[in-house]
Amino acid sequence: MSQPRRTSRRTSRRRARTALALPALLCVLAACSAAPATGGGSDAAGPARDASPTPTGPPGTLFDSFDYTGADDPSLAAHGWEVRTGGGGPGIKDTWSADGAAFPSDPTAEGGKVLRLRSSTDGTAQGTTQAEVQTTSRNFFTGTFAARVHLSDEPTSGRDGDHVVQTFFPISPSDSSENYSELDFEYLPNGGWGSVGPQLDSVSWYRADPPDRVHNTLERRLGGWHTMVITAMDGKVTYSLDGKELFTSSGKYVPREQMDIHFSNWLIDLPFTGGPRVWDMKVDWVYHKAGEAVSPADVQKTVDGFHSAGTDYVNTVPRP
Repeated sequence: MSQPRRTSRRTSRRRARTALALPALLCVLAACSAAPATGGGSDAAGPARDASPTPTGPPGTLFDSFDYTGADDPSLAAHGWEVRTGGGGPGIKDTWSADGAAFPSDPTAEGGKVLRLRSSTDGTAQGTTQAEVQTTSRNFFTGTFAARVHLSDEPTSGRDGDHVVQTFFPISPSDSSENYSELDFEYLPNGGWGSVGPQLDSVSWYRADPPDRVHNTLERRLGGWHTMVITAMDGKVTYSLDGKELFTSSGKYVPREQMDIHFSNWLIDLPFTGGPRVWDMKVDWVYHKAGEAVSPADVQKTVDGFHSAGTDYVNTVPRP
Protein backbone atom coordinates (compact mmCIF):
# COMPACT_ATOMS: atom_id res chain seq x y z
CA MET A 1 0.00 0.00 0.00
CA SER A 2 0.94 3.64 -0.40
CA GLN A 3 4.10 5.08 1.15
CA PRO A 4 4.95 8.73 1.91
CA ARG A 5 4.77 10.63 -1.33
CA ARG A 6 8.27 12.08 -1.51
CA THR A 7 11.32 13.22 0.41
CA SER A 8 12.19 16.24 -1.72
CA ARG A 9 10.08 18.05 -4.23
CA ARG A 10 10.28 21.58 -5.53
CA THR A 11 12.12 23.08 -8.40
CA SER A 12 11.45 26.80 -8.87
CA ARG A 13 7.88 28.09 -8.64
CA ARG A 14 6.87 29.86 -11.79
CA ARG A 15 3.75 32.01 -11.99
CA ALA A 16 2.25 34.23 -14.62
CA ARG A 17 -1.33 35.49 -14.53
CA THR A 18 -3.27 37.99 -16.57
CA ALA A 19 -7.01 38.38 -17.19
CA LEU A 20 -9.11 38.29 -20.33
CA ALA A 21 -12.78 39.23 -20.38
CA LEU A 22 -14.89 36.80 -22.38
CA PRO A 23 -18.52 37.79 -21.70
CA ALA A 24 -20.12 35.42 -24.19
CA LEU A 25 -18.02 32.50 -23.04
CA LEU A 26 -18.74 33.35 -19.42
CA CYS A 27 -22.46 33.01 -20.07
CA VAL A 28 -21.96 29.54 -21.54
CA LEU A 29 -19.67 28.41 -18.76
CA ALA A 30 -21.88 29.83 -16.05
CA ALA A 31 -24.76 27.80 -17.41
CA CYS A 32 -22.63 24.67 -17.27
CA SER A 33 -21.56 25.48 -13.71
CA ALA A 34 -25.09 26.09 -12.53
CA ALA A 35 -25.93 22.43 -12.07
CA PRO A 36 -26.77 21.77 -8.42
CA ALA A 37 -24.06 20.44 -6.16
CA THR A 38 -24.68 17.00 -4.71
CA GLY A 39 -22.83 16.56 -1.69
CA GLY A 40 -1.44 7.54 -28.09
CA GLY A 41 -1.25 9.52 -30.83
CA SER A 42 1.90 11.14 -32.18
CA ASP A 43 3.47 14.11 -30.43
CA ALA A 44 2.37 17.53 -31.57
CA ALA A 45 4.90 19.39 -33.70
CA GLY A 46 5.57 23.08 -34.12
CA PRO A 47 7.09 25.94 -32.12
CA ALA A 48 6.07 26.73 -28.56
CA ARG A 49 3.31 29.32 -28.28
CA ASP A 50 3.38 32.57 -26.36
CA ALA A 51 1.95 32.28 -22.87
CA SER A 52 -1.82 32.70 -23.14
CA PRO A 53 -3.81 34.83 -20.71
CA THR A 54 -6.05 33.41 -18.00
CA PRO A 55 -9.70 33.59 -19.09
CA THR A 56 -12.52 34.47 -16.78
CA GLY A 57 -15.10 31.83 -16.00
CA PRO A 58 -17.23 30.35 -13.23
CA PRO A 59 -15.86 31.40 -9.83
CA GLY A 60 -13.69 28.96 -7.89
CA THR A 61 -13.06 26.75 -10.92
CA LEU A 62 -9.99 25.13 -12.46
CA PHE A 63 -10.27 23.33 -15.79
CA ASP A 64 -7.46 22.30 -18.11
CA SER A 65 -7.62 20.05 -21.18
CA PHE A 66 -3.80 20.07 -21.52
CA ASP A 67 -3.67 21.67 -24.97
CA TYR A 68 0.07 22.38 -24.93
CA THR A 69 2.92 21.83 -27.38
CA GLY A 70 5.39 20.39 -24.90
CA ALA A 71 7.03 20.68 -21.50
CA ASP A 72 8.68 23.95 -22.61
CA ASP A 73 5.44 25.59 -23.81
CA PRO A 74 5.26 29.00 -22.03
CA SER A 75 1.52 28.52 -21.56
CA LEU A 76 2.12 25.48 -19.36
CA ALA A 77 4.04 27.57 -16.81
CA ALA A 78 1.70 30.54 -17.25
CA HIS A 79 -1.23 28.29 -16.41
CA GLY A 80 0.39 27.21 -13.16
CA TRP A 81 1.97 23.85 -14.04
CA GLU A 82 5.50 22.55 -13.81
CA VAL A 83 7.19 19.32 -14.83
CA ARG A 84 9.17 17.81 -12.00
CA THR A 85 12.91 17.54 -12.55
CA GLY A 86 14.20 17.68 -8.98
CA GLY A 87 15.47 14.95 -6.72
CA GLY A 88 13.96 12.86 -4.02
CA GLY A 89 11.33 10.15 -3.95
CA PRO A 90 9.07 8.35 -4.12
CA GLY A 91 10.24 5.34 -6.08
CA ILE A 92 13.66 5.43 -7.71
CA LYS A 93 15.09 8.58 -6.17
CA ASP A 94 16.50 11.40 -8.29
CA THR A 95 15.18 10.03 -11.60
CA TRP A 96 12.54 12.69 -12.36
CA SER A 97 12.84 13.94 -15.93
CA ALA A 98 11.02 16.48 -18.10
CA ASP A 99 11.52 14.07 -21.00
CA GLY A 100 8.66 12.02 -19.57
CA ALA A 101 6.02 14.72 -20.14
CA ALA A 102 4.46 15.25 -23.57
CA PHE A 103 1.16 16.49 -24.99
CA PRO A 104 0.30 14.38 -28.04
CA SER A 105 -2.96 14.33 -29.96
CA ASP A 106 -5.16 11.41 -29.01
CA PRO A 107 -8.42 10.47 -30.80
CA THR A 108 -9.72 8.83 -27.61
CA ALA A 109 -9.43 12.06 -25.60
CA GLU A 110 -12.52 14.22 -25.15
CA GLY A 111 -10.39 17.31 -25.65
CA GLY A 112 -8.33 15.89 -28.52
CA LYS A 113 -4.98 16.05 -26.70
CA VAL A 114 -3.56 14.51 -23.55
CA LEU A 115 -0.89 14.96 -20.96
CA ARG A 116 1.21 11.82 -21.36
CA LEU A 117 3.46 10.84 -18.47
CA ARG A 118 6.05 8.26 -19.52
CA SER A 119 8.30 6.35 -17.14
CA SER A 120 10.98 4.03 -18.45
CA THR A 121 13.58 1.67 -17.04
CA ASP A 122 16.05 -1.03 -17.98
CA GLY A 123 16.04 -2.35 -14.44
CA THR A 124 18.84 -0.11 -13.20
CA ALA A 125 18.66 3.22 -11.39
CA GLN A 126 20.89 4.80 -14.03
CA GLY A 127 18.54 3.62 -16.77
CA THR A 128 15.33 4.81 -15.09
CA THR A 129 13.24 7.97 -15.56
CA GLN A 130 10.02 8.87 -13.75
CA ALA A 131 7.46 11.53 -14.68
CA GLU A 132 5.32 13.98 -12.69
CA VAL A 133 3.42 17.18 -13.45
CA GLN A 134 2.15 19.40 -10.63
CA THR A 135 0.57 22.77 -9.98
CA THR A 136 2.81 25.55 -8.74
CA SER A 137 0.42 27.08 -6.23
CA ARG A 138 -1.14 25.60 -3.12
CA ASN A 139 -4.62 27.09 -3.41
CA PHE A 140 -6.69 23.89 -3.52
CA PHE A 141 -8.45 22.93 -0.30
CA THR A 142 -12.03 21.71 0.05
CA GLY A 143 -14.35 21.02 -2.86
CA THR A 144 -14.24 18.64 -5.81
CA PHE A 145 -11.16 17.28 -7.58
CA ALA A 146 -11.69 15.34 -10.81
CA ALA A 147 -9.68 14.02 -13.75
CA ARG A 148 -10.13 11.70 -16.70
CA VAL A 149 -7.14 9.38 -16.61
CA HIS A 150 -5.96 6.54 -18.86
CA LEU A 151 -4.40 3.75 -16.81
CA SER A 152 -2.06 1.14 -18.24
CA ASP A 153 -2.18 -2.56 -17.36
CA GLU A 154 0.85 -3.38 -19.51
CA PRO A 155 3.96 -1.51 -20.63
CA THR A 156 3.79 0.37 -23.92
CA SER A 157 6.89 -1.58 -24.88
CA GLY A 158 9.11 -4.15 -23.22
CA ARG A 159 8.58 -6.90 -20.68
CA ASP A 160 5.74 -6.69 -18.16
CA GLY A 161 6.19 -7.05 -14.39
CA ASP A 162 7.35 -3.67 -13.07
CA HIS A 163 5.80 -2.31 -9.88
CA VAL A 164 4.51 0.90 -11.44
CA VAL A 165 2.25 3.43 -9.68
CA GLN A 166 -0.07 5.69 -11.70
CA THR A 167 -1.48 8.49 -9.55
CA PHE A 168 -3.76 11.54 -9.29
CA PHE A 169 -3.63 13.41 -5.97
CA PRO A 170 -3.82 16.76 -4.17
CA ILE A 171 -1.14 17.09 -1.47
CA SER A 172 0.45 19.47 1.02
CA PRO A 173 3.51 21.32 -0.28
CA SER A 174 5.61 19.98 2.60
CA ASP A 175 5.77 16.48 4.06
CA SER A 176 6.69 17.98 7.44
CA SER A 177 3.66 20.28 7.68
CA GLU A 178 1.78 20.16 10.98
CA ASN A 179 -1.45 20.08 8.97
CA TYR A 180 -0.28 17.56 6.38
CA SER A 181 -2.99 16.64 3.87
CA GLU A 182 -2.97 14.19 0.97
CA LEU A 183 -5.76 12.50 -1.01
CA ASP A 184 -4.64 9.75 -3.39
CA PHE A 185 -5.84 7.68 -6.28
CA GLU A 186 -3.05 5.13 -6.91
CA TYR A 187 -3.24 2.37 -9.52
CA LEU A 188 -0.81 -0.54 -9.25
CA PRO A 189 -1.35 -2.90 -12.19
CA ASN A 190 1.31 -5.31 -10.93
CA GLY A 191 0.97 -4.61 -7.24
CA GLY A 192 3.81 -3.62 -4.97
CA TRP A 193 4.72 -3.31 -1.29
CA GLY A 194 3.91 -7.00 -0.90
CA SER A 195 0.66 -7.06 -2.88
CA VAL A 196 0.27 -8.77 -6.24
CA GLY A 197 -2.28 -6.42 -7.85
CA PRO A 198 -3.93 -5.24 -9.93
CA GLN A 199 -5.41 -2.71 -7.52
CA LEU A 200 -6.65 0.85 -7.20
CA ASP A 201 -5.93 2.35 -3.77
CA SER A 202 -7.89 5.34 -2.44
CA VAL A 203 -5.87 6.83 0.42
CA SER A 204 -6.53 9.70 2.84
CA TRP A 205 -3.51 10.84 4.86
CA TYR A 206 -3.15 12.56 8.22
CA ARG A 207 0.64 12.42 8.51
CA ALA A 208 3.48 11.47 6.17
CA ASP A 209 6.13 10.54 8.74
CA PRO A 210 5.43 8.29 10.48
CA PRO A 211 2.73 7.26 7.97
CA ASP A 212 -0.81 7.72 9.28
CA ARG A 213 -3.54 7.11 6.72
CA VAL A 214 -6.70 5.15 5.92
CA HIS A 215 -7.39 3.48 2.61
CA ASN A 216 -9.57 1.28 0.44
CA THR A 217 -8.37 -1.17 -2.21
CA LEU A 218 -10.34 -2.05 -5.33
CA GLU A 219 -8.87 -5.28 -6.70
CA ARG A 220 -9.63 -5.02 -10.39
CA ARG A 221 -7.81 -4.60 -13.68
CA LEU A 222 -8.53 -1.06 -14.87
CA GLY A 223 -6.58 -0.49 -18.07
CA GLY A 224 -8.23 2.29 -20.14
CA TRP A 225 -9.99 5.59 -19.50
CA HIS A 226 -11.60 6.36 -16.14
CA THR A 227 -13.07 9.44 -14.46
CA MET A 228 -11.72 9.85 -10.94
CA VAL A 229 -13.53 12.19 -8.54
CA ILE A 230 -12.58 13.20 -5.00
CA THR A 231 -14.96 15.37 -2.97
CA ALA A 232 -13.72 16.90 0.29
CA MET A 233 -16.59 18.65 2.04
CA ASP A 234 -18.39 18.79 5.37
CA GLY A 235 -15.86 16.75 7.29
CA LYS A 236 -15.52 13.83 4.91
CA VAL A 237 -13.67 12.79 1.76
CA THR A 238 -15.37 10.62 -0.86
CA TYR A 239 -13.60 8.82 -3.71
CA SER A 240 -15.57 7.84 -6.83
CA LEU A 241 -14.56 5.99 -9.99
CA ASP A 242 -16.70 6.31 -13.13
CA GLY A 243 -19.62 7.54 -11.02
CA LYS A 244 -19.44 4.74 -8.44
CA GLU A 245 -18.49 5.58 -4.85
CA LEU A 246 -15.50 3.59 -3.60
CA PHE A 247 -14.50 4.94 -0.20
CA THR A 248 -15.19 7.65 2.36
CA SER A 249 -12.86 8.92 5.08
CA SER A 250 -13.70 11.29 7.90
CA GLY A 251 -12.47 12.39 11.33
CA LYS A 252 -8.83 13.43 11.12
CA TYR A 253 -8.43 12.01 7.59
CA VAL A 254 -9.63 15.10 5.74
CA PRO A 255 -7.77 18.10 4.27
CA ARG A 256 -6.44 20.49 6.90
CA GLU A 257 -4.57 22.93 4.66
CA GLN A 258 -4.32 24.04 1.05
CA MET A 259 -2.72 21.63 -1.39
CA ASP A 260 -1.19 21.26 -4.86
CA ILE A 261 -2.56 18.95 -7.58
CA HIS A 262 -0.25 16.27 -9.00
CA PHE A 263 -0.22 13.58 -11.67
CA SER A 264 2.62 11.08 -11.38
CA ASN A 265 3.84 7.86 -13.02
CA TRP A 266 6.63 6.17 -11.07
CA LEU A 267 8.25 2.89 -10.08
CA ILE A 268 8.28 1.49 -6.54
CA ASP A 269 11.43 -0.55 -7.12
CA LEU A 270 13.40 -2.35 -9.83
CA PRO A 271 12.41 -6.04 -9.64
CA PHE A 272 14.38 -7.22 -12.68
CA THR A 273 16.86 -6.25 -15.39
CA GLY A 274 16.81 -7.60 -18.92
CA GLY A 275 15.95 -4.90 -21.41
CA PRO A 276 14.15 -1.53 -21.57
CA ARG A 277 10.44 -1.08 -20.98
CA VAL A 278 8.15 1.96 -21.11
CA TRP A 279 5.02 2.72 -19.08
CA ASP A 280 2.54 5.42 -20.15
CA MET A 281 -0.17 7.18 -18.17
CA LYS A 282 -2.42 9.76 -19.86
CA VAL A 283 -4.60 12.60 -18.56
CA ASP A 284 -7.40 14.01 -20.72
CA TRP A 285 -8.53 16.85 -18.42
CA VAL A 286 -8.51 18.02 -14.80
CA TYR A 287 -11.27 19.88 -12.98
CA HIS A 288 -11.58 21.46 -9.54
CA LYS A 289 -14.51 23.29 -7.96
CA ALA A 290 -13.53 25.06 -4.76
CA GLY A 291 -15.77 24.67 -1.73
CA GLU A 292 -18.49 22.63 -3.44
CA ALA A 293 -19.29 18.92 -3.69
CA VAL A 294 -20.08 18.28 -7.35
CA SER A 295 -21.52 14.93 -8.39
CA PRO A 296 -19.64 12.91 -11.03
CA ALA A 297 -22.53 13.45 -13.43
CA ASP A 298 -22.38 17.22 -12.96
CA VAL A 299 -18.60 17.18 -13.29
CA GLN A 300 -18.98 15.57 -16.70
CA LYS A 301 -21.76 18.00 -17.66
CA THR A 302 -19.53 20.96 -16.80
CA VAL A 303 -16.53 19.50 -18.65
CA ASP A 304 -18.72 18.85 -21.71
CA GLY A 305 -19.74 22.51 -21.57
CA PHE A 306 -16.13 23.63 -21.62
CA HIS A 307 -15.40 21.40 -24.60
CA SER A 308 -18.50 22.64 -26.46
CA ALA A 309 -17.45 26.25 -25.87
CA GLY A 310 -13.94 25.53 -27.16
CA THR A 311 -12.44 26.32 -23.75
CA ASP A 312 -9.12 24.64 -22.99
CA TYR A 313 -8.28 26.40 -19.74
CA VAL A 314 -9.97 28.33 -16.93
CA ASN A 315 -8.63 29.16 -13.47
CA THR A 316 -10.67 31.34 -11.14
CA VAL A 317 -9.68 29.57 -7.91
CA PRO A 318 -8.84 32.26 -5.31
CA ARG A 319 -5.15 32.75 -4.66
CA PRO A 320 -3.85 32.13 -1.11
